[in-house]
Amino acid sequence: MTVLVNLIVTLGMLYVVPAGLRLIDPARFGRAARLWPLFAAPGAVCLWLPRGAPATALATIYAAATLALAVRAAVAAVRAPGRGPGPAEVAVLTALMAPSVAGTALVAERAGHRLFGFDLDILALTVPHFHFAGFTAALVAGLVCRASAAGALARWAAYSVPAGTALVLLGYFIDDWAELVGAVTLTGGMWAVALLTWRDVRPGARGRDRITGALLACSAVVLVATMLLALWWALGEATGIVHPTLTWMAATHGLGNALGFGLCSLLAWRRLTASAARPAPSSAPAPAAALAPAALPDRTEIPA
Repeated sequence: MTVLVNLIVTLGMLYVVPAGLRLIDPARFGRAARLWPLFAAPGAVCLWLPRGAPATALATIYAAATLALAVRAAVAAVRAPGRGPGPAEVAVLTALMAPSVAGTALVAERAGHRLFGFDLDILALTVPHFHFAGFTAALVAGLVCRASAAGALARWAAYSVPAGTALVLLGYFIDDWAELVGAVTLTGGMWAVALLTWRDVRPGARGRDRITGALLACSAVVLVATMLLALWWALGEATGIVHPTLTWMAATHGLGNALGFGLCSLLAWRRLTASAARPAPSSAPAPAAALAPAALPDRTEIPA
């Protein structure tokens, strides 16, 4: 399990976060995205070292970058004038905060410290969880909310994914039943993202670019299966019914979310962003502007 988790985390650190920052706003986050691998590389290296001072020092470099991202996001949100944050803004703010949870867990796990009493295996799995169920899921929920014409369902997705992520984290400190509530909320939000992606985003993208349409289709279909596994595991932890082991979950739910959902989603949305600047063929059923994630709300953007 360790090798698989490390590979998933490395993908999250080195590609997912900087790619996501560019999707939020390439102008404001371009410099941060270019510099991110300088901080992520030590974090990736520390995964393959034995627990101890060298691994902890490298993990701290990455954690510092994630905490800086979270602080700047929070400050930008507080200072933003006008109305309160909307659903897409909440989702993006959650995405920007999530890596800090992963970074903190990484430092503790590499130091061999049972932070808040959690087993080291749980801390190790928290790192990929908050790169993909935290950062990527919330970001994609925000992008889908901006692109989808289904207002109520899109708003539900953009609110419930951050809420579910927070409730799962809170459940760590309460009990398995509280974590189950978070898993149900998160699953509902992710299934809404899958439905909106398949029904509203994919058709217009497929008309412009079959590869992008296929990537979006893959991300939507995979979510149905991976989140069903998450529900099964959480229900089993709470009730004691037979459920997958953590190793099995990492090989199925974790790998599926990382590659099938996370990577495919980011690749698809990057292609949508690139194609938005090009004229759409006459057969395209939706204008590029309706699919492009540019102009996610300014209140959650951090000046580079």
